[in-house]
Amino acid sequence: MSLPKLLIVTLLFFTASNIYSQRRYGGDGNYNRIGITGGATIFDITTDDFITEPRTGFTGGFTTRGAYRNNFDLIYGINFVSNEIGISATGTGTELGDKQFIDYTIIGAQINFLVSYNIAKPYFSIEAGPMLQVNGNMKLKSDRFANYNIDGYTNLAAEDIQDISPINGLVYGGFTVGVKSFKLSAGYQYGFTNTLAKLNDNNLENEDFKGNISKIVLAATIYF
Repeated sequence: MSLPKLLIVTLLFFTASNIYSQRRYGGDGNYNRIGITGGATIFDITTDDFITEPRTGFTGGFTTRGAYRNNFDLIYGINFVSNEIGISATGTGTELGDKQFIDYTIIGAQINFLVSYNIAKPYFSIEAGPMLQVNGNMKLKSDRFANYNIDGYTNLAAEDIQDISPINGLVYGGFTVGVKSFKLSAGYQYGFTNTLAKLNDNNLENEDFKGNISKIVLAATIYF
């Protein structure tokens, strides 16, 4: 999916969700709050096929928190993400023997639907739920390393492993602290789908690539 189509789909989802919330909760700001969120990510891919090193990225988007019943809230939103990861590789040709972690960037968007339990409303809550990520390729940050050989393989170039799965399912667990209008959150995302599955269609050296997204997210949200 191209980035323009991704933007259209995600924005339509958020608009429809917000309309539903206004109808469900009557637009009462005490029960339905729209917010802008942003923060940092620590991203990695859990895999036995590559030697990886986590990198810091960022996330930002829109979110809605609405009261459901008793001490439960529902949270849904859209976040645009820029994740990075380092993968160990060794130079060839004039760069022969130069071993280092090659940086890749993954840009995409996430749609989340979380259940929140208020332990001390509105000051402290815990959240969990599913997320859907739509992303582009795992692109090399610098073409200089395109021909570096991925460590652990005899003939697998750094540029050969960019074509990862564009749709990934994840689960999230975390907690939030703050007040009604401002909250800080920390959480962990784990991908339950194989984000390296598309590499298996490319006739590469290994035809059984497996990897799962692993990400820590630290974020701040302002509610209106």
